[in-house]
Parts: sequence; C-alpha cells; structure tokens
Amino acid sequence: MDRCVVLVDAGYLLGAAASLLAGEPARSRITVDHSVLIQGMRERAEAETGRALLRIYWFDGAPDRVPQPEHRRLRVMPRVTVRLGALTRSDGRWAQKGVDAAMHAELTELARNRACSDIVLVTGDGDLLPGLMSAKEHGVAVHLWAVQAADGDYNQSEDLVAEADERRVLDRAWITRAVRAREPSGTCPPAAPTRPDIAAILSAPLPESSRPAGAEAAGKNGTAPAERGAAAPPETGTEPAAPGRGVPTPKDLAGLGRPPAAQPVAQAPPGATLRWSSDKGWVDRGGTPADPPEVAALPMLAQLTTAEQRWADREEDITTVSGDPFEVGQVFARRWIARLGGHGHLGHLSAQYPRIPHRIDGELLRYAARFGLLAHKDDQIDERDRYAIRAGFWREVDARTGTERAPADQ
Repeated sequence: MDRCVVLVDAGYLLGAAASLLAGEPARSRITVDHSVLIQGMRERAEAETGRALLRIYWFDGAPDRVPQPEHRRLRVMPRVTVRLGALTRSDGRWAQKGVDAAMHAELTELARNRACSDIVLVTGDGDLLPGLMSAKEHGVAVHLWAVQAADGDYNQSEDLVAEADERRVLDRAWITRAVRAREPSGTCPPAAPTRPDIAAILSAPLPESSRPAGAEAAGKNGTAPAERGAAAPPETGTEPAAPGRGVPTPKDLAGLGRPPAAQPVAQAPPGATLRWSSDKGWVDRGGTPADPPEVAALPMLAQLTTAEQRWADREEDITTVSGDPFEVGQVFARRWIARLGGHGHLGHLSAQYPRIPHRIDGELLRYAARFGLLAHKDDQIDERDRYAIRAGFWREVDARTGTERAPADQ
C-alpha cells in the first residue's frame, strides 16, 4: 500500500528534546503543544516519503498503564493511536517497560501485512534493529528520524542509523515549533497567570467554621488577619508561606514537635485536626458539622446518576475530555448541577467558597483519578492540580448562580 506510518518512541523524542532545550532529559522541564507536534510530524512524513499518512503510533509509558492527560489528548486526535507500556520505579528513577517490545511488534506486523510502503521511526533504541531489518525484508522503506543531540553527537544506536534507508534530523528550529523549555520554578510555584481562578481559591478567606483558633485573638492584639489576595513575601532562602490562611505545609507539620523557637506560623489548637481534602485550616474534632444543613444535604453525583448516564459519562470521558485538571472540575460540576435539578441550594454552597463539602470534594478527586491526575511522579499528589480541579468546579457553580468573584492579586 502506498501509505506511510509513523512510529514514535515518546520517551526518546521528548527526553531528547528536553536535553536539547533545557539541558537535561527530564520531560518535566518542557511544555509540549501536542496538536502542533502531531500536525508537524504528519506534514513532514508525507513530504519526505511522498506518501499519504495512514497513522501515527505514539508509544509511551504510564504508571499502571493508566493514560495520563497528554495521552488522553493524543488518542482522540485524528490518525493517532496511543500504545502504553508500564512505567515502573527502580532505584529512585522511572523506567519504561514494554514500550520497545510493543514498537517491535507493531513494526513487524505492519510490514508483514503490507499495510504501508514507508515507515518513519522516531527512536534511538538499538533494540528495534531486528524489527527494522524485518520490515526491510518485507519491502518497506524505513526512515529514521533523530532529535538534534544537545552535545552535537548521535543520540541513536549506530547500528540503527547504519541499517535505516533514510535518516533525517529534527533540528532545534523544528522542535521549538511545538516544544518549549519550562522556566525554572521553586517547589511551591504561584498560580499560573492564565488561571486566576486557582489564585482566587488560594487567597480566598476561610469560612468562619474553619478559621484557625486564635485568629480573632490575634486581631484583638493588633495583628490584622490576611485579606483576600494578600500574601506575605517569602524571606530569602525560605519557602513561600501563607500565614494569613492558616494552612500549614507538610514542612510546617513536620516541625510541630520542634522547640518553641522553631515552631511554624500555623499552630494546631488542642483537639483539632487538619482535613487536607477539602478544608483549609484546622477544624475541631467531633464538633458541629462545618456544613450548614442545606449544604450537608446535597446528594453526591453517584446518587443522581442512572446506569445509562454512567455509560454516557464514561463515553464522554474517553472521547472528549482531555484530562486538563481545570476541565475535569468543570465537567464534574456540570453533570452534578444538571442532575441536581433546582439550583436553590447552590446559593448556600456558593457561600462556602472556596470549601467544597467533604463528600462531594472526595468524589470530585476520585473522578479526577480516572485521568491519572492523582498518580503523579514521586508517588505524590500534585496539590496544584487539586486547586485547578476545584477552580473548574467553582467556575461552573458561579456560572449557574451568577456569582462574580474579584480576581486575586497575581
């Protein structure tokens, strides 16, 4: 068949691009516009092979083979098929398992079935050499693409380079059409300027029910509580702190047992606990519920969803929801509000901003876990993604209630 197929080893392509643009192969150091990247690969493959594109296969690893947001965006693009191997951790480093084997199987199967006349390989792994040789024996022309090496040398197996029919280099100018180096940031970056909703949640005042004990006393002693959007500038050499919000960081919690001179700003009142999932600040154990009755009575999405709706929701998640944290929060809220019927209680809920009722907040985060948002590198939950998910939820609630919130200071 006079068609071309592109097989992409995402680990090689994006790792080499990160080395070229950011000086190290960590993919977290770059941002990728996948739609631009895929379109560029399609146009280049068709131009260099003189054949129409049949399909682009994107091979990558993922924890437990759960598609990450980028994989969800890619697999709904035209002419793109995503194949996932496992991403496992060994000696403190992540490693792909099964990706090379999947590429080898696809390469040989395409050639054996004469599904195409030309195959473009974007990889550097010499393990694919037998598959490349097999494809050539079946009459397929193999084009090998390399990413420009950061040190000016090859970043591909020499045997692979020698065996390929054609070799081309994706240079810096081509790569930077879709890939950018990410600006270095601290361990607790501020909210992105394009997401003022997230900044608003971070800076919103606490509901009275979850204010840290002693806040009123501090006000009486002349220390004014932090107002919306206010944030104390971090001291040199220290991590940013939010003393007015009363939300201790894990570092603060670790310091609770230190001598008084080293105690963090946010202190736990006696008999209190911190609910990380939905409450901001310390709340009394066993006390009266933080939610007013109207809010506490709100049903969860699962209680409002029929079996048919559940199937339709899953179909929408697979085909149209990209997995962007903000979008995930919006989709969840849109479904919940639509099935809730009357919007009478949304006004009471809006008054609790930025706190989402505990049961609904937990359901929201479990829904987000379907998209791999809570299965992050280093086995830790990305707190910034949580803020983005909740910001999307509040955007939909505010749209229904007509609430306009003042933008937070950036």
